[in-house]
Amino acid sequence: MTTTEGPLTALALVCSLKPSPSSSSSELIAEHVFATLRELSVECEVVRAVDFNIAPGVEADMGDSDQWPGIRTKVLDADILLISTPVWLGHPSSVTQRVLERLDAELSNKDHEGRPAMVGKVAIVSVVGNEDGAHKVVADLFQALNDVGFSIPAQGCTYWNGEAMQSTDYKDLDEVPEAIASATAAAARNAVHLARRLRDAKYPAYE
Repeated sequence: MTTTEGPLTALALVCSLKPSPSSSSSELIAEHVFATLRELSVECEVVRAVDFNIAPGVEADMGDSDQWPGIRTKVLDADILLISTPVWLGHPSSVTQRVLERLDAELSNKDHEGRPAMVGKVAIVSVVGNEDGAHKVVADLFQALNDVGFSIPAQGCTYWNGEAMQSTDYKDLDEVPEAIASATAAAARNAVHLARRLRDAKYPAYE
């Protein structure tokens, strides 16, 4: 678990449908968020969720060949969680939904003062797609992550939508538009600010 000393840590769960080593717009925008986090001395790690066997279910460990427990440990150790997802058919990817369902188990994982394990951690979101729907996807993820216990910072998201019914992806851009770059940097900076405040002052005990 994280302590009140040492550098902040961030984990990106990239929820692309493409396994490694395929190029991924979702991973690229996550790395752009991490660029600012690293400038602020945050230690960062990327996990592409589809590379692992994340079993369906809402338990911390579904047994057999379930690889979520290893990812879960990384989530528990991180101060900041970034969920990065593409938009498919107007919704987060199916991989994203699987991750959210597994995070649901943390509602019953309490600390010694009755707080769910994710209370005190920060979550931000990045979204890419060449169709509309980024605002809805962000809203869905914010609600789910906040339900589990994560705190959402001001302007805690960044997204890029390409032209409707076209084939250009975020990773195909010659240059990231200034508005997107600014939103990406702001989400990262605000996440660090909130994570530092939550280290200094925990939420009240639940019991």
